[in-house]
Amino acid sequence: MQQNLETLELLDKVIDENLYQNLIIQLNKDFQLSNLNESFELSSEPNQLKKTLATILLKLITKQYDDYLNLLYRIDVSEKELLTVSSNNLDVTVEQITYIILKREYQKVWFKNKF
Repeated sequence: MQQNLETLELLDKVIDENLYQNLIIQLNKDFQLSNLNESFELSSEPNQLKKTLATILLKLITKQYDDYLNLLYRIDVSEKELLTVSSNNLDVTVEQITYIILKREYQKVWFKNKF
């Protein structure tokens, strides 16, 4: 449950910095470049975005693992970061990966916005 709070806090920070729509655009771009037919509405509420991303990740992990790995590569999630994921519960693992992905996408849009 801690990861859930951290994810929502991260999204609140993104909103405070006026980067929320950019984050969704970046997420959609990375999904498209990974040849995944999933997309996120720009009008999505943060909690809905988190739930939708987690649902998609669960589907990818359980049914399309190669596509999941391709997405992680496209987003540029570090292996070191993935090694911090530790749970025997798939739902908790997906929550942790959701946070890592959103954090990485935030880093990308923050950097583009600053420079």
